[in-house]
Amino acid sequence: MLQATYVAFVPRHRCDVLRRILTTEDTGPLVWREQRRLSGSDFYFSGPAGLARRAQAYVAEWVAAHA
Repeated sequence: MLQATYVAFVPRHRCDVLRRILTTEDTGPLVWREQRRLSGSDFYFSGPAGLARRAQAYVAEWVAAHA
């Protein structure tokens, strides 16, 4: 199975919400980590390529919808 890592930038005011969601949900084979930055965080999603890509796309859309 092909593994991949995708990254999504999340502004600081949305990081707590996303972190809470990710820690309470069962993400299965998807692994995530956060790299904090000055104005927000980069969230890295690693796992099966298709799943990691869908997670990154979902988070990017979620951030845009709540900007």
